[in-house]
Order: sequence, then C-alpha cells, then structure tokens
Amino acid sequence: MFLEIFVEILQVRGLTAYRIAKDTGIPQATVYEWAAKVREPAQLDHLTKLADYLDCSVDYLLGRTENPEVNK
Repeated sequence: MFLEIFVEILQVRGLTAYRIAKDTGIPQATVYEWAAKVREPAQLDHLTKLADYLDCSVDYLLGRTENPEVNK
C-alpha cells in the first residue's frame, strides 16, 4: 500500500525522488527504490521524516487511513 501512495503523492505534488532525498536526508537510493516500487520502507525514522516532509501522518502513508491529518 505504501508504494502506491508514495508514487501517487509524487505525481500529484510534482515531487521527485531526488528532491525528497535531498530535503529529508533519506538516502537517495532508498527513495528511488520506493518510487520504482522495488522495496517497502524498512526504517521507522524514514517514514517519520517522510511524513513530516509531506505534512501528513505515517498512518496515511501506510494506507491505514484516507485522511492525511489523522494521528499527525
């Protein structure tokens, strides 16, 4: 579920994997693997950094809610 949501966010917000990696400090290879739907996130700190950057909740990124504000 995360991979589909992540790719959709990239498209809707016009973001690139490079920009997210640069702005969050998450390794570029990791973000590219998410964008290519190769690998799910393995580290909680990556998810929290991404949620903070995208101004949404981790629950939203994981598909546990359709509301990006829940549990933020």
